Amino acid sequence: MPTLCRPCIAVPEHIITAEDTLELARTLHAGHPQLELALRLISNTGVRTRHLVQPVEDTLRHPGFEERNLLYEREAKERLPAVIERALEHAELAAPDIDMIIYVSCTGFMMPSMTAWLINNLGFRPETRQLPISQLGCAAGGAAVNRAHDFCTAYPDRNVLIVACEFCSLLYQPSDLQVGSLLCNGLFGDAMAAVVVKGRGGHGIALRHNGSHLVPDTEDWISYAVRDTGFHFQLDKRVPATMGVLAPAMRSMAAPHDWDLAQLDFYLVHAGGPRILDDLGHHLGLPAHTFRHSRSTLTERGNIASAVIFDALERLFAEGDPAHGAPGIIAGFGPGITAEIALGRWSVPQHRDRSPSHLTVARTAAAAPVGAAPVPGPVH
Repeated sequence: MPTLCRPCIAVPEHIITAEDTLELARTLHAGHPQLELALRLISNTGVRTRHLVQPVEDTLRHPGFEERNLLYEREAKERLPAVIERALEHAELAAPDIDMIIYVSCTGFMMPSMTAWLINNLGFRPETRQLPISQLGCAAGGAAVNRAHDFCTAYPDRNVLIVACEFCSLLYQPSDLQVGSLLCNGLFGDAMAAVVVKGRGGHGIALRHNGSHLVPDTEDWISYAVRDTGFHFQLDKRVPATMGVLAPAMRSMAAPHDWDLAQLDFYLVHAGGPRILDDLGHHLGLPAHTFRHSRSTLTERGNIASAVIFDALERLFAEGDPAHGAPGIIAGFGPGITAEIALGRWSVPQHRDRSPSHLTVARTAAAAPVGAAPVPGPVH
């Protein structure tokens, strides 16, 4: 049964606090007619710190879409190798043991995808399959888990590496003065994640079922406007209300498998904002501490888009193993409005062999990772 292993999370070294954010908003938008509303909304996010790929003063500059996209590519190539290496270690695998790479990001664009660079430079086999996902936004982390689950179900002896790289700060648009845009300037942060789904064995979440749900007629509630200056994030104030639709959809997805969403042991949910978590808890009849891992991610790192569910998963690992067989859910929400949902049970192998297989050793000797660089900032 496919198992989602322990992830590696990394954040850049530049930090902006909630106090810094509010002071910048007061300074940059002193004459804005809805400044007080924007300040109140930013304060209500509960975000205390965020990490940025550039210093704040550089983040506030807009050198043009081309330069920003080049920065995205350069920083991703410098920072991702160490994150990937640690995720492979968690899964007790090496690069040649990976059969598919799923790369998710909505904050930069490359063609060929980053997957091609990873294969060429980090020791993956040339026949490694590639699946870049770029237009599901914050839901992409959940979609990546589900597509990895599908692949490993079809090919039980295969392994999938998921890589998420979100530099949300590169989407800052100084000319966007809508309240929703100002709110986003105080909500989103930068982060990278990598995690392995093993076709057989592994320590983590043994994936059982997955599903998707699209809320009809909400396509323009979360979106990008693509303009000369790049991607302009657009957020509708009706977004939090979607939990009234998505909570029943999540129940409906779980019901045929006899899973009761009010009786699970762990919940790894996309932390788009505090009201998302509050409303989901209300509709599912769950206490506030249920989403403590997602809330911690939001407080310490902000909304880190597709990487949120992996950060929450790392916090679950750090807290300590749930009981073997404990049921849980992963849910990512994003543009569409789309929900990507996975159900699984905690798996702790009774006899864990921490030494790489003979195949791994042989492959590693022939194809050691090239160009790996330390990741500035915390790596877990």
